[in-house]
Amino acid sequence: MTSPDTSRLQARDQEPGTTVTLLSEKDGGLVRRTVLPGGLRIITETMPTVRSVTFGIWVGVGSRDESADLAGATHYLEHLLFKGTERRSALEISAAIDAVGGEMNAFTAKEYTCYYARVLDDDLPLAIDVVCDMVTSSLIREEDVENERGVILEEIAMHEDDPSDAVHDAFAEALLGDSPLGRPILGTVESINSLSRDAIAGYYRERYRPPTLVVAAAGNLDHDEVVRLVQQAFAHVPVDPDARPDAARIGSAEVHSPGAVHLLSRTTEQANLVLGMPGVARTDDRRFALGVLNCALGGGMSSRLFQEVREKRGLAYSVYSYAAHYADLGVFGVYAGCQPKKVDEVLDICRTELQKVAEQGITEEELARGIGQLRGSMVLGLEDTGSRMSRLAKSELVYGELLSVDEILTRIAAVTLDDVRAVARDVLSAKPTLAVIGPFEEGRDFSAAVA
Repeated sequence: MTSPDTSRLQARDQEPGTTVTLLSEKDGGLVRRTVLPGGLRIITETMPTVRSVTFGIWVGVGSRDESADLAGATHYLEHLLFKGTERRSALEISAAIDAVGGEMNAFTAKEYTCYYARVLDDDLPLAIDVVCDMVTSSLIREEDVENERGVILEEIAMHEDDPSDAVHDAFAEALLGDSPLGRPILGTVESINSLSRDAIAGYYRERYRPPTLVVAAAGNLDHDEVVRLVQQAFAHVPVDPDARPDAARIGSAEVHSPGAVHLLSRTTEQANLVLGMPGVARTDDRRFALGVLNCALGGGMSSRLFQEVREKRGLAYSVYSYAAHYADLGVFGVYAGCQPKKVDEVLDICRTELQKVAEQGITEEELARGIGQLRGSMVLGLEDTGSRMSRLAKSELVYGELLSVDEILTRIAAVTLDDVRAVARDVLSAKPTLAVIGPFEEGRDFSAAVA
């Protein structure tokens, strides 16, 4: 049955076996959610003008849920779910989607994991069957664990060989320490080598339960048909009939280390650095103002950092700022890659620009440009079925509510100079933390950059 006025109804408060309409978008899209007995959520968005569908299963578990002895297990498990079930071998899983011209992939983040397939609308039943089979019925054989161990170690090596990637992990460790959020998603060579088949299989059984899962799909689809096919695919999964969907993640704030410097001495042509501090949490209302601030400070070619570091002085090819948001905290950072002999100058410019914005805010012109950039990039980013599918799942797992596109655009447009000035003062006035990778002596002093 469909209930009226249910746009803010939480999934765990929805009666099992019912369907509610969450949104009706201007473009004809309809967002509906069904909660099955046992706590499995199915949320879809119809996009009647396209011929594709992206179907995904999201798990409310990420690398921040790992204990130290399980570091890297979430990502390891993501790899193993492609290795076969009782019904399909690894080759048959891949071949099924390849044969219809579809794409299938997965990714692990710090707060969730996703498995998805994008196919033509006619092939949606196949995608549902394959992805559900993978997620619910993985064999996790000993031989697959051992084979994939080598693959993951190569992935870690590849990541470490790219300092522009590795410096972000170094920064997270410097800022958040040896905590689940501070540790790398991939794990370390030591942690991956220590993970056993039994440990990973136990993690799978414990974490991959219907209340932790969100089934999300967007495209040219029929919601009731998706529900029927998912029910059929999950028919063999044991459930607790009284279980309700897990609530959106809350988390617990983690300590950070203001003024910390993490230096990794590597023989590289460039120095790669991230300078930053705590930001705002994912559901913090200030995130819209911080997004506008990020655009003005380092979000494009017209931004302050790009103009000062690259255009005016030619000190770096790549320089940008970014904001990352988690359930209970956020991170705001500035990245730059430059010649090692220029690193102090680049750091000085970055600190100066951060300080100026913290004290003075941004201009009217930067505000208008930042609002326009944020609005445009958000709408353009939602023009494919994959991004729509992701938005649905994240609304369940981490936001706890689904805002319409118009609501988000209205909130962005409502950001004022005072809002930006306030969040700049709150965030950028903090003592920064620094991570650097480059050809420096171990004792190289970077303390001036974080003073």
